[in-house]
Amino acid sequence: MRRWVISVASTPVVSRINARILPPIDRLTLRLTGGRSTVTSLMTGLPVLWLTTTGARSGLARTVPLLGFPVGDGIGLIGTRFGHRATPGWVHNLEASERASLSHQGVEVPVRARPARIDEAEEVWARATASYPGYAKYTERAAHRVIRVFVLEAPGTD
Repeated sequence: MRRWVISVASTPVVSRINARILPPIDRLTLRLTGGRSTVTSLMTGLPVLWLTTTGARSGLARTVPLLGFPVGDGIGLIGTRFGHRATPGWVHNLEASERASLSHQGVEVPVRARPARIDEAEEVWARATASYPGYAKYTERAAHRVIRVFVLEAPGTD
């Protein structure tokens, strides 16, 4: 069942729908499960992380659900936005301010974001496509733009 969900989720039509409906549904599910789970994690088996950034233009806290992948001592994030034409807002926010927080299963930690080095980006992409093959499809649909990869680390680590 999970393989089927993952393969269908990466199609262009379902990706467009998911980009709009999954974040609010995941937020609701997270509240209902006491911070333990989301619809995305229940259906796919993939862990959903919650990234909170400061809006580059608004200055307001912005929280988005994302998939993260281990890289070195940090967590790698890929700015695919389900393969949409536009770069996700959280990417612009991290480019404006490296400070953010990351939450998983109710545990929130401060992080510092930086662009991934080439070797790190390759490792993150390899882990991402192994976990969710839809990432390969996203790169095809977003081939017109640079998809940014970030590494989140505990403040003070280099």
